[in-house]
Amino acid sequence: MKVIQLRDSFGIDRLQLIEQSIPIPGPREVLVRLEAVSLNYVDLLVVRGQLNPNLPLPYIPVCDGAGVVEQVGNEITAFKVGDRVVTTFIPDWLNGKPTASATSYETRPGLGIVAGQLSEYKLFQANQLTHYPTHLSAAEASTLPIAGLTAWNALQHGKLQPGATVLLHGTGGVSIFALQFAKTLSATVIITSSSDEKLKRAQQLGADVLINYKTTPVWETVVHQATEGQGADVVVETVGGRNLQRSLNALRMGGHISIVGLLNGFEATLNTLTLLHQQATIRGMEVGSTADFEAMNRAIATHHIHPVVDKTFTAEQTQQAFEYLEQGLHFGKIVITL
Repeated sequence: MKVIQLRDSFGIDRLQLIEQSIPIPGPREVLVRLEAVSLNYVDLLVVRGQLNPNLPLPYIPVCDGAGVVEQVGNEITAFKVGDRVVTTFIPDWLNGKPTASATSYETRPGLGIVAGQLSEYKLFQANQLTHYPTHLSAAEASTLPIAGLTAWNALQHGKLQPGATVLLHGTGGVSIFALQFAKTLSATVIITSSSDEKLKRAQQLGADVLINYKTTPVWETVVHQATEGQGADVVVETVGGRNLQRSLNALRMGGHISIVGLLNGFEATLNTLTLLHQQATIRGMEVGSTADFEAMNRAIATHHIHPVVDKTFTAEQTQQAFEYLEQGLHFGKIVITL
């Protein structure tokens, strides 16, 4: 079987395709033939060695994947041969509020302890998988575990209502999922990007107000103009860093910001007076539970949503896929087929 590993050091150029034997499932294991994986920014941090510089090598990266069940152990009841399945990113967080033990990084595939999904076949525990909507392809389903569920919960935590306004930053996977989910609620969507071409694509998906933050650097003013001076009800903050203060400036009084990204760095400085005056809720969040995942999947099935896959690469093109992610060229998600 094909396996892509970080072999002897970090870096995109150190990703190598090798051959390994297909594993045999134990009594409590599920053998899945992975058909597709999708890339997230965290995968790039892993490959660069920025997330865990002490990661033992060789290592199979990439957190999210989807495929078909090939074999099941004799104690497995939740899955059967032929089931179409997708991986869960926080497999021990089954439902309810997050806890330190349930969300431990040590249980998350692709982050260093548990192997990632860049493998043609892989063994899973039952809690590391869930079924995906039947109208989706494996490539589309592979985009759900992190980007899809993050966007879903960012809006859920913000209690986005029909007719409300949501501000989205950029046109990566989370923002485009949030755009699709928001439009099922008939919400008004304001979206920013440095690319007019990407903004036009977002408009085709239903975005109402388009802002090129390169040509309109004071984009907060446009947000207020578009909302009759009130500001956005909900912001999905995928950038972080210095952008957080600007999102707060663009928020309506009593509004909600879901912080889900860190493209602009790990540190942020806020004007406390603005925060107090806005009476804003700012919530940091990570993805969601398996119960959240299942709720999102029901909504995707009900509204017949298809995730936006920008570009698909083969396993042999894994390095090119990561370079494409690094350059920020994508609109929606990047997928590698196995």
